[in-house]
Amino acid sequence: MTDPNILTNASLHAGGFSETDIRNAVRAGSLVRIARGCYLHGRDVGTIGPVGVHRVRARYVGATLGPGEALSHASAAALHGFELWNVSLDHVHISRPSTRRGRVTSQIHVHPTELAGEVVTLDGVPVTSIARTVTDLARTLARSEAVVAGDSALRLYPEVRDCLAEALACAGARHGIARARSVVPFLDGRSESVGESLSRLRIAEAGLPRPILQHEIRTLDGRRYRVDFFWENGVIGEFDGRIKYSDPRDLFDEKLRQDAIRDAGFEVVRWTWAELEHFDAVADRLRQAARRIARLTR
Repeated sequence: MTDPNILTNASLHAGGFSETDIRNAVRAGSLVRIARGCYLHGRDVGTIGPVGVHRVRARYVGATLGPGEALSHASAAALHGFELWNVSLDHVHISRPSTRRGRVTSQIHVHPTELAGEVVTLDGVPVTSIARTVTDLARTLARSEAVVAGDSALRLYPEVRDCLAEALACAGARHGIARARSVVPFLDGRSESVGESLSRLRIAEAGLPRPILQHEIRTLDGRRYRVDFFWENGVIGEFDGRIKYSDPRDLFDEKLRQDAIRDAGFEVVRWTWAELEHFDAVADRLRQAARRIARLTR
């Protein structure tokens, strides 16, 4: 999907809108103000969502940048297509040489930093590279948000995994680098959704063994199924986002799948979005499942 073009006061005036027309359109919701003097049609805002709106804003600002400057952090992530969950999109983030001061306004956050060799051109504007963007997010976001974004980056661009060690090394002693060195090795592009990334993080926080992701198993009838989380002892974890059950037939098919997996001797533990916030009970169920299998295999 192509993002809509931004509408400015000048372009609206050229199209016959007066200042009063613009105010009335904003009041009615047919225009949505996304920055000072910048608008989108209300229908477009609903279609592209908050990250899409930020991407439009960032691209507009990016077109005004000077030499040595680039969109960065969440703004670069939006242009690269990363999943941004629970991330503030209030500011467009710009990085520029550290010889120039940083500043934060109501719309722009400027980061003074070095960018040598870590800038690409995307949609006609300078943007920090994928590896640099992952590293910047790992330094500056909370761990959950950084893991979601980083997992999605590796899902989209698996080849970038080989570049992350160098990006970390180039980050030197920047603020948050210790956090980034913890987050980056944990990232895994096999996590297919926000919920799966958060689940993997909660599993680690609970002190459980690291599972195998998207593992294929075979049931007694010869069918093959791919499961979200698999442990070698035969425990399977499934994150249930519920979106896939909009059709009752999907729910029935999922029940048949789960019955077949259990009949093959696997222990299946499922959890939902709500349980991610209180994962102790899920961790206990996973441990209990492991104990049941251990008793059966003695």
